[in-house]
Amino acid sequence: MPGENLTRDEARERAALLSVDGYEVSLDVRSAVGEAQGEGPRTFRSVTTIRFRCNEPGASSFADLIAPSVTAVSLNGRDLDPSEVFDGSRIALEDLAADNELVVDARCAYSRTGEGLHRFVDPEDGEVYLYTQYEPADSRRVFACFEQPDLKAPFRFEVRAPEEWTVWSNGAGELADGVWRFAETKPISTYITCVVAGPYHYVTDSYQRVFEDGTRLEIPLGAMCRKGLAPHFDADDVFLVTKQGLDFFHDHFDYPYPFGKYDQAFVPEYNLGAMENPGMVTFREEYIFRGKVTRASYEGRANTILHEMAHMWFGDLVTMEWWDDLWLKESFADFMGAFANVGATRFKDAWITFANRRKAWAYRADQLPSTHPITADIRDLEDAKLNFDGITYAKGASALKQLVAYVGQDAFLEGARRYFKRHAYGNTRLGDLLSVLEETSGRDMAAWSRSWLQTAGVNSLTPQVLLSAEGRVDELAVVQEAAATTPADHPRLRPHRVAVGLYRRTAEGALERYARAEVDVEGPRTVVAELAGAEAPELVLVNDDDLTYCKTRFDATSLATLREHLGALTDPLARALCWSALWNMTRDALLPTRDFAALVLRFAGRESDIGVLQMLHAWTGAALVHYAAPEWREAGGRLLAEGALRELRDAAPGSEQQLAWARFFASVAAEEADLAVLRGLLEGTEKIDGLEVDQELRWTFLTPLSAHGAVDGSVLVAELARDDTASGKRHQVRCLASRPSDVVKAQAWAQVVESDKLSNALVEATIAGFAQPSQRELLAPYTEKYFAAIERVWAERSIQIGMDVVRGLFPSLRDSQDTLDATDAWLSAHEDAAPALRRLVLEARDDLARALRAQACDGGA
Repeated sequence: MPGENLTRDEARERAALLSVDGYEVSLDVRSAVGEAQGEGPRTFRSVTTIRFRCNEPGASSFADLIAPSVTAVSLNGRDLDPSEVFDGSRIALEDLAADNELVVDARCAYSRTGEGLHRFVDPEDGEVYLYTQYEPADSRRVFACFEQPDLKAPFRFEVRAPEEWTVWSNGAGELADGVWRFAETKPISTYITCVVAGPYHYVTDSYQRVFEDGTRLEIPLGAMCRKGLAPHFDADDVFLVTKQGLDFFHDHFDYPYPFGKYDQAFVPEYNLGAMENPGMVTFREEYIFRGKVTRASYEGRANTILHEMAHMWFGDLVTMEWWDDLWLKESFADFMGAFANVGATRFKDAWITFANRRKAWAYRADQLPSTHPITADIRDLEDAKLNFDGITYAKGASALKQLVAYVGQDAFLEGARRYFKRHAYGNTRLGDLLSVLEETSGRDMAAWSRSWLQTAGVNSLTPQVLLSAEGRVDELAVVQEAAATTPADHPRLRPHRVAVGLYRRTAEGALERYARAEVDVEGPRTVVAELAGAEAPELVLVNDDDLTYCKTRFDATSLATLREHLGALTDPLARALCWSALWNMTRDALLPTRDFAALVLRFAGRESDIGVLQMLHAWTGAALVHYAAPEWREAGGRLLAEGALRELRDAAPGSEQQLAWARFFASVAAEEADLAVLRGLLEGTEKIDGLEVDQELRWTFLTPLSAHGAVDGSVLVAELARDDTASGKRHQVRCLASRPSDVVKAQAWAQVVESDKLSNALVEATIAGFAQPSQRELLAPYTEKYFAAIERVWAERSIQIGMDVVRGLFPSLRDSQDTLDATDAWLSAHEDAAPALRRLVLEARDDLARALRAQACDGGA
C-alpha cells in the first residue's frame, strides 16, 4: 500500500511539526462472535479522537490508519470526504491549526496473522479470543494514530464487547452500561498500547513494597490464558517470578514501577516471545506447558517475564526516538533478563544459558551479509521489522555485559537510575545514555561506543602459548582477528576486557582452572604478562567467565585436550564456553561435523546443565542436516540415533536428561528399527522406565514417523481426536505436511503460498512440516517455484507472513552449487526488489554458502 512503509525522514518531519496531547479510542468488538457479514474481511468499528498541536499553523501532515474502509473523518469540526483524504494507509491532514482535534470513524479488520487485533477461534470449544500486537507499527490497524515512537501521548480506551467477555487494556478497567472503560495511561508510544478481550481464564494476586522513605506501593497482579489451557496454567510460578522481578528492579533502579497494575496474558497464535505493553504484557501461550518440560523451559519463561518487566523502564518509561536505537530497550532488556534471573530467582545459572544459547543467535546474525552495528541505520518500518534480530538483542546484551566489566556494575546501575529520572516519559538517542554513563564512570564512552555500538562483525580471539625449556609459560598472548564478513567500512578490531584461564587435570582426572588473569585486549596481539611463569596449561580458555563478545578459538594443545577430556571440565560455564567455541568452529568449517558429533556422543551424556544439553542436541541436529558431507549423512544419523537411544536408556528414570534424550532420539530417528521404538513407545508395547509419554511427547514421536512414511493420515486424524485442541491442531498440521508425498507437498505449498486462508500459526506449522531433511529429492521442484513466487508473496501478504514464507521455504535442503547459482541469479535480476526482501534472500544465501563450506570440510575429514 503506498505510504504504508513510513520512513525515518517522514517521522522526523512529523515529530518536528506535531505534538500529541491525547487519544480517546473507542472499539466495538461485538462482531468478533457470530457469523461474519459479507465476503470481505471480518471487521469491527474503531472511533478515534486525537488532540494535537501544530507549531506551524497552516501546515499539512498525515495520520496513519490501515483499514478496509473509513466511514467519517472530522478535523477541527470540518467533515472531510474519506474518499479524498484516506488512501488505505494514511489520512491527509491539510491546513492544520495550532490546536487540533481529529475524529476518525473506521471499519478495521480483525487479523489472522498476529498483527493488529488478532482473532482466534478455539477449535476445542468454539470460544473466540482477541488480543493486540503492534510492534513496530500495527496499532494503525486498530485505530487512527501518529504511528511513531516519539509522538507519545496519554491514551483512554473504551471497548464494547460480548456480554460474557472480560476486556483488559493498559490501564485499570471498569464495566458500566455494557462498556469497558479504562483509566488514562501515562504518556506512552502507540506500539505499546494493548487490548485483550474474551472469555480468558484469569487469576489474580498482588505485590506490595514499602520503600525506605516509608511510602507504600501496591500493584494488582493478573495472569490469564485460554480456558482450554487453564488445567495446565501454573500461575503461582508466574506470580513468584513476577514478584521476585519487581523486588529486584525496585532495588536496582530506584524508580517505582510507574504503570499501575501488572497483567500478563498468555495468548494464542502469537508471533513473538512476548511484548512489553505497560500494565498488560502479552506472551505466546507456549509458555504454558501442556506436558513435562525441563528446567530450561522454566528458566526460559522466567527470563522472558523479567525481560519484559525490564522494558517497563527501558522502553516504556524511556523510549527510543526512532528504531535506529531499538537496542536502547532490547539490549538492556536482554541483559536484564539474565542479570535478574541470576540475582532474584532460582535460576542461578542463567549466564550459562546466555553464553550458550543467546550468544549463538548473535554470532550467527553478526556473520551474515546483513550484519549491522548495534545502533543500526533504520531507514523505514520494513527495516525496523527485520532488525528485531540477534544483534539488537543478544549482541547488544553481550556488549552491555562487556560494558559492566568496563565501567563497573555500580556505575552502570547508577547511570541507569539517572537515565530513568532524567528522561521519564520521554524519548532518547544513543548520546543520552552515553552521557549519564560518562558521569557515573568517568570513562570515555564515545570511544567505547565507536568500538562496540557503531561497528559490525564479531572478532575471534586465539591464545598463543610459548613454553620455556622448563615447561612453563614463557609468553602467552591473545591474537585478535576480524571476521571475514565484517563490512569494510567498519573498524575490524575492538578493545576487549577478557579473563584468560589456564586449566590442567588434577590427580583425580578433573580438568580445573589453576590460573586466571584479566587483561584489556587491544589490537591484533596482546601479551598477558601476568601469566608468564605459570605451569604449562593443557587448556587455555580466552574469554573465561564470558566477559566479552567474541568467537573463542583454541591452540593445538587446548583442542587436543578438549577432544579427550572435555567432559572432565568441572566448571559448567567453562564447559558451555568450550562447547560454544567448538560449535562456532564447526559453523566456520574449521572442525568437521563428524568430529563435533563425536564430541557430543562422547561427552554430552555427562553434561549437568540441562539447557546446555538441549542446545547441544539442537546444534548437532542442525549440523547433521546442513553441515555433514552428503556421503556421511546416513552413517552420521545412524551413529547419533544409536548414541541417543543408549543415553535415553541409561538416563535416570524420570529425569529431565531422559526427556531431553527422548526428544533428540526422535529428531534423528530414521532407520526402521528406531522408528519401531518410537511406534512402540506410542502404542505402549515399548517401555523405558520413568519415561512418561504425555501428549506433547506423543506429537514429538509422530513427527519423524510421519516424515518417514511410517504412519498414515488416519493415525494423525485419530491423534487429533485424542488431542482436539488448538495445540493439537498445530501439531497435526505439521505432521500432515511432513508426509513423503508429491501430493502432500503440492497441497502444503498451495495452502501457504497461493492462499491466505491459514492463520499465522498454521502457516508456521505447515512450513515446518513441508521441508524435511529426508525428503531432499521430493523438494526439488520447489526451488524454481520459490524464486518465482517470493516477490509476489512479499507484495501481497503482511510482512510477518512474508518473512515466514521467504525464510521458511528457501530451498536450503537443496544444498548444492546449483541452488546457490539460482539464488544469485534471482538477486541479480531483482536489484530493485524491496530491500527487506533482498536482505532475507541474501541471508538465506549466506547460510547455504556456509553449509557448502562446512560440508567440504567434513568431506575432507
